[in-house]
Amino acid sequence: MENKLDEARKIINDVDTQMAELFVRRMKAAEMVYEHKKEYGLPILDQKREDEIVEKTSALVDNPVLKGYYIDYLKNLMSISKAYQYRMQNGLKVAYSGVEGAFAHIAAGRIFPEGNKISYGDFKAAYDSVVKGECDVATLPIENSYAGEVGQTIDLIFSGGLFINGIYELEIHQNLLGLPDSTVEDIKKVTSHPQALSQCHDYIKMRGFDTEEANNTALAAKTVATANDKSIGAIASVETAKIYGLKVLEANINKSGENTTRFAVLSKVRANSPSLSNSVLMFTVKNEAGSLANAISIIGKYGYNMTALRSRPMKKLSWQYYFYVEIDGTTDTEDGANMLEELNKVCDKLKVAGTFAPHAEI
Repeated sequence: MENKLDEARKIINDVDTQMAELFVRRMKAAEMVYEHKKEYGLPILDQKREDEIVEKTSALVDNPVLKGYYIDYLKNLMSISKAYQYRMQNGLKVAYSGVEGAFAHIAAGRIFPEGNKISYGDFKAAYDSVVKGECDVATLPIENSYAGEVGQTIDLIFSGGLFINGIYELEIHQNLLGLPDSTVEDIKKVTSHPQALSQCHDYIKMRGFDTEEANNTALAAKTVATANDKSIGAIASVETAKIYGLKVLEANINKSGENTTRFAVLSKVRANSPSLSNSVLMFTVKNEAGSLANAISIIGKYGYNMTALRSRPMKKLSWQYYFYVEIDGTTDTEDGANMLEELNKVCDKLKVAGTFAPHAEI
């Protein structure tokens, strides 16, 4: 006669067999998710989507005690799914401008932790690497809270064919770096990117340091490491200090505690996902009185709130400008289609440059 233990083990064996089949099926779906994210240049982690799955699926379990364990099970299963996708992502090629340790390198690493990060000498070279198929995505800065927009990147997006599929905020902390055996008192001169020197102007003045400009903060750190001179310091990130074997002599020396750079992820195909709820429009208006006001009015008419509006000079046309606009909402709706149709009547050139999730910090 079969006892309760045998009966329980039989049920467990049957369930485990079914779960093994369902696990393989689920991981095949994870492959499909990864291929979609790779195509559109999206990061593997989508915290909002995971939270929605946990809330919706755990509601199927009535037992309050078991529900807690089931939530743990779901989170563990999603961690396994992400690990599998990260393994597939090893082949993802991510272009960035600068050298290892530069803030663009740090941003690319945080957005695509398992991606193959490839350095390029400037913004255009990184952008063109995706156009040519050398890389899958490019991570480029578009705005800094202290210094403003990064015009070169914005110009590339306006004139080129790549789409913004994500905008991520990286909080920048500048630090005084020196050789491992140096002290703050040893430093007589600091080197860094002009923007970093400007951000740390008050600190530099207080210390009485001489300054020397570098192409970027990571190159400044590399210069200090190779010069082997205790009197020279660099202003750069903690990550850069680790890469070049330097010591943080003084941390967080930038003038403002709020120094954030927004990085855009660019790819050949425009993403369309429920988690991407903001859009970027770029346009020129007809050279007629009131054209810009008309365009802004049309955007508001269809219920879109503008969160950013910037003008940029057009390189080949003196005193002519194009406009960069960020709006709440996507254009993949009936209202969005109607808005674009009306905008086309007052704009010489109009493009939906991409969609992204707002306030994504890395």
